[in-house]
Amino acid sequence: MYLCTLISECMKRLHSIMLAGTGSDVGKSILATALCRIFLQDGYHPAPFKAQNMALNSYATPEGLEIGRAQAVQAEAAGIPCHTDMNPLLLKPQSDHTSQVVLNGVPIGNRDAYDFWRRDPLCPSDISPVEGKSHPEGLPPHYGGGLGRGSIDFRQEVCAAFDRLNARYNPIVLEGAGSISEINLRDHDLVNMPMARHADADVMLVGDIDRGGVFASVYGSIALQTPEDRKRIKGIIINKFRGDLRLFDEGRKMLEDLCGVPVLGVVPYYKDIYIEEEDSVDLALKSKTAEQGRVNVAVVLLRHLSNFTDFNVLERDPRVHLFYTNNTEDLLKSDIIILPGSKSTLSDLYELRRNGVAQVIVRAHREGATIMGICGGYQMMGVEVCDPEHIEGSMERLPGLGLLPVTTTITAEKTTRQVSFNGGMQGYEIHCGETHPCADAVASPLVTLEDGTPDGYKVSDKCMGTYIHGILDNAAFIDTLLSPFVEKLKERSQSFDYRSFKEQQYDLLADHVRKHLDMDLLYQILQGDD
Repeated sequence: MYLCTLISECMKRLHSIMLAGTGSDVGKSILATALCRIFLQDGYHPAPFKAQNMALNSYATPEGLEIGRAQAVQAEAAGIPCHTDMNPLLLKPQSDHTSQVVLNGVPIGNRDAYDFWRRDPLCPSDISPVEGKSHPEGLPPHYGGGLGRGSIDFRQEVCAAFDRLNARYNPIVLEGAGSISEINLRDHDLVNMPMARHADADVMLVGDIDRGGVFASVYGSIALQTPEDRKRIKGIIINKFRGDLRLFDEGRKMLEDLCGVPVLGVVPYYKDIYIEEEDSVDLALKSKTAEQGRVNVAVVLLRHLSNFTDFNVLERDPRVHLFYTNNTEDLLKSDIIILPGSKSTLSDLYELRRNGVAQVIVRAHREGATIMGICGGYQMMGVEVCDPEHIEGSMERLPGLGLLPVTTTITAEKTTRQVSFNGGMQGYEIHCGETHPCADAVASPLVTLEDGTPDGYKVSDKCMGTYIHGILDNAAFIDTLLSPFVEKLKERSQSFDYRSFKEQQYDLLADHVRKHLDMDLLYQILQGDD
């Protein structure tokens, strides 16, 4: 790392680069991840940046603050610790109409989507405050324990975060959000072309050819920009191509002639590279049933499932077959059932009771399956979940599954921190709520944090819960989880080294993108004087 820093200081400073999109899910995050690794490989000291992100799948920084998972992945690809400056504004959907607002890593309240996009985003006096959350040093004084103490200039906040990042790294790889041609939202946009102007970034427009209409979406996205912003778009990247690349040679030239912008590359669709995803929209499309010859792990498909990246390691472990389901018959065929994190514990617990899944989980445990809960899932496994302050909604109390002798009270204050436990294992916490053993329960923590604090509860090797996200990223813990099924593992006994696997995948992604982008032209653009 030190050597990379010295090399980057001796090299010509690059312009910041923004990957903007013709729409959502065109591959901006993956391309940003690839470029972070490419710039690192080429001797620079890059960092990712997304001014505003909307995602349930978040991550705790080393300082114990919260950012979108995509920027944490991109930072990892860049070889640097993640920081809130990489994603200063995070919106976490709580319903179809409201989101929790996380600013500089700290939740500051909830806001209606209409108000966020239709009213002045610079004076969010209508955000419901979150009281009692202590703020880290260095955050602006105009927001303290809630928004009732003063309005916040979101644009100023995200620009300041970029400026701090830009002073430390080179280049900054910015990611836009959704489509850059939503002209009805232009005045309120914090993340696309206004951010590119502030960063003086060269914009690369990403179009997804797999969904069709790439000519119209690319041309239209450029044509709808203001003259000033149109000049800032320096390249086009066609993503997710399937088939023989030579078939698009003519199309490439046509796009360049139409738009007056060079096509930097046509990146083929890939299937054999695995990068952590931020959105869980495809979980229901993954395998849903048990298989023979491996330990079958069922993750309960909750309506408000969050932090699904908790299961990436298990999904790649050759000893395990992992699938997502809320089908009661498939759950009963599983060796291990995991109740995952939830953005709305009481709502999901109510649904599990209504659709019969809760009763089936209890039955599966009685018949020999392992049941494990993580975060919200841990809360659901207890005797009851209480919400006396109506943090999550109108329900004040629901009985839990009764598998663990603990009770949970939902709290307004959110715990966000990275943790070490049991001799060097790593994870992180992001939760609202406090869970304690019932009065007559014997203390039996699942793990002990390095500061001596107990976490979770363990009834047996087949019944346990924890607040620690990422606990399943640790090979030693997975080995313990799988140990009751040793008979199934005789031919698949080797542990899975996920950290080495991820590093390999970042390099494979960088190789794939580098092969199909004109990197010489890209560097020429980023080193230009205008």
